[in-house]
Amino acid sequence: MALATSSSSHAFTSYRSHPRRRRNVAAVPSPRAAARRTETEEIVIVGAGVAGLATAASLRRLGVSATVLEQSPSLRAGGTSLTLFRNGWRVLDAIGVADDLRANHLRIQGMKMRSSSPARGVLREFSFEEEAPGQEVRAVERRALLEALASTLPPDAVSFSSKVRRVVAAASGGGGATELELEDGRRIAARVVVGCDGVRSPIARWMGFSEPRYVGHMAFRGLARYDGGGGGGGGGGQPFEAKVNYIYGRGIRAGFVPVSTTRVYWFICFNRATPGPKITDPAALKREALDLVRGWPDDLLGVMRDTPDDAVVRTPLVDRWLWPGLSPPASSRCGGVVLAGDAWHPMTPNLGQGACCALEDAVVLARRLAASRRDGDYGEAMRAYERERWGRVFPLTARAGVVGKLVQWGNPAVCAARDGVVIPRLVRLGPFLEHTNFDCGVLEPVAP
Repeated sequence: MALATSSSSHAFTSYRSHPRRRRNVAAVPSPRAAARRTETEEIVIVGAGVAGLATAASLRRLGVSATVLEQSPSLRAGGTSLTLFRNGWRVLDAIGVADDLRANHLRIQGMKMRSSSPARGVLREFSFEEEAPGQEVRAVERRALLEALASTLPPDAVSFSSKVRRVVAAASGGGGATELELEDGRRIAARVVVGCDGVRSPIARWMGFSEPRYVGHMAFRGLARYDGGGGGGGGGGQPFEAKVNYIYGRGIRAGFVPVSTTRVYWFICFNRATPGPKITDPAALKREALDLVRGWPDDLLGVMRDTPDDAVVRTPLVDRWLWPGLSPPASSRCGGVVLAGDAWHPMTPNLGQGACCALEDAVVLARRLAASRRDGDYGEAMRAYERERWGRVFPLTARAGVVGKLVQWGNPAVCAARDGVVIPRLVRLGPFLEHTNFDCGVLEPVAP
């Protein structure tokens, strides 16, 4: 599942415009001056995405400070929305930002599964409360989630326009510091470096991980607006009930879900042998998406038409399976560097667990690092984190990939069996969502 949005912009505005932040960003030393000295930090997090900011926020709640390096000049506001299930909301509760996000995002009540043929109509309809009691599903705009996490940090915690150029490993034995050389010439020596730099992570490549594998599917994603801000939706609010709408075709599926009173997220997942050339014209992207589902249900097409051109993205779906004994470790054996989130375990969105697992990583890693400060053995803390998380993320990555293969089949007989037997009679929501029962526990606040 993939979902969507929020309108909380105050936190982001105040975070970007804080006077201390402006001085910090503007006062970057020249490359020549920076090259003459090396800054020292206890913990440095590379990447201010979901995993990076959640790790910093979790550490701060436990009384541990960390510096976050972000290569962009500000928080990355791109993207559409993220699906957060019960396990993700438990993490946000532990960090202390969940209620603010809940206030601006609709709680999804159920799911409707339909055929792309209007003649077949609804294949199955679920209620979360009846089939998965206690489940909490909301779509959250990616920018809103980043803003909420960043709001828990001091104004100078994130160093923007700070791209890592080179990593120098710590001395063997784990007692030294890992050195990061930045594009602007700065050098930072850190006891712990946490790589949260996304799917195409340079830190992961440095640690020996392969590039993520293209799985043969592409995805369009978009965010329709119903607040009079463009896209044709008007200003009267979105008209849909709070349910996930899934629509299945042959080798292609689509869906949409309300995110807030004024936003609706939609997606299309379709088979393609290669990703093909990148399209930079937003209007062309939207036309291609509409062409893929021509003749499909009118409500889906209406949501897509009510989407501003610049709110449509197309991405290849990738993953990387962490085979035991074959994949590199998530923490460097000489100590000092560890991976979290998409940098370690990119997965396809078929279970809606990419962001949720990144949030889980953050809490587990922060708890391990905070506890290790007493004896100073960060290396063992990172290895313990890897052992704890591997058994969780590898099965989910594999399962998400298998589910994607199954639902993307284009064989007419298989699709007929799916629509006539599997979805109406065999699918049970409770067992399918069993993986969302993970409980990260609480983070008892400690003064920094």
